[in-house]
Amino acid sequence: MMVESKRKSFWGEKMRVILTGGGTGGHIYPALAIGQALPKAYGHVEFLYVGSAAGLEKRIVQAAGLPFMALDVHGWQRKLSFHTLKVCYKTAKALYEANAIVRNFKPDIVIGTGGYVSLPVVWAASRQKVVTFIHEQNAWPGLANRFLSRRVSGVLLTYVEASKHFAPDVQKKLHLTGLPIRPAIMSITREEGLRHFGFNPAKPVLLVVGGSRGAASINSAMLDVYKDNNLFSQLQIIHLVGAAGYDAYKRELKSAGIDMGNCGNINIMPYLQEMEYALSCADLCVARAGAAFLSEMTAKGVPGILIPYPLAAENHQEYNARTLVDTGAAVMILDRDLNRKKLLESIQDILYNEKRRHQMAQNSLKAGKPEAINEIISVIKRSNL
Repeated sequence: MMVESKRKSFWGEKMRVILTGGGTGGHIYPALAIGQALPKAYGHVEFLYVGSAAGLEKRIVQAAGLPFMALDVHGWQRKLSFHTLKVCYKTAKALYEANAIVRNFKPDIVIGTGGYVSLPVVWAASRQKVVTFIHEQNAWPGLANRFLSRRVSGVLLTYVEASKHFAPDVQKKLHLTGLPIRPAIMSITREEGLRHFGFNPAKPVLLVVGGSRGAASINSAMLDVYKDNNLFSQLQIIHLVGAAGYDAYKRELKSAGIDMGNCGNINIMPYLQEMEYALSCADLCVARAGAAFLSEMTAKGVPGILIPYPLAAENHQEYNARTLVDTGAAVMILDRDLNRKKLLESIQDILYNEKRRHQMAQNSLKAGKPEAINEIISVIKRSNL
């Protein structure tokens, strides 16, 4: 869609951009990826990142070197309660503050990548006739993005399946771009990843990750997998258990008679800042189905055993997983069905069937969109900025 606005030239002056999105890394990292790409396209860019006061974004955004402002916003509950009334008050206050932020910063463009904080900021910008874009990461669009879609200049989609959930009059604004990933993800080779973990190139590598906060059900099923000495000795494993449950998990391993100090083929960590090294050498991922991680996984052509988070808003992780199951890039185990037997069988059926694993890897690579950021910048440029 072409936005009807006078074309601006930013030659010799700064383009002003507000990025907004928060709550989880799945909303924050796409915003930062877009922010990293804009100066390459437009030269001088002045940024402001508006996030929530309680999310992860303040730490992540400030570490990336961007100015940050916080709004006090919270998620809605679909029932009347004191909490709902409190959220209504905070939402009204956030809308007022967002209006002031947009008016004072005077952005040329505002880009929202989801989370409750993006709603008041993008809404305020659209009311002030600023060019606005939202990025929808999931196959089932969030409530905030469906609400904003009628107001914004354009909607950037990760999955084509998401388009059917937007209103007919919004369809002309939709752009299938994919989800932008960090450049570092594509920069590390398999050999570099293996060296980073001290792994043997002759043995397969399994990556287990439950998201930024870990996943208790996946960790529990893997604990039983570790008790299988046959598999234990044949595999090399990177297992990110989550910071909150890391110490307790180590105690559980010790109680089960598993001494990680004597297992050079297994790396159990609370989290991994440099995920690019793990994805570069992984032959298979066991993971939740957050859109940001799936975009990185498929960009590297890694097949997956996906266990969607059952409490994700509107069950969007299951819809994300189904898109990769349908293309043959992954298999799915619902959280309620997850157990040692099912997980162990799925791991063995993929890792030790070279033909199947190779085909799933090819399907994963086809599903990936490593050039998503170029598509997004192209859409923004067509908005006449």
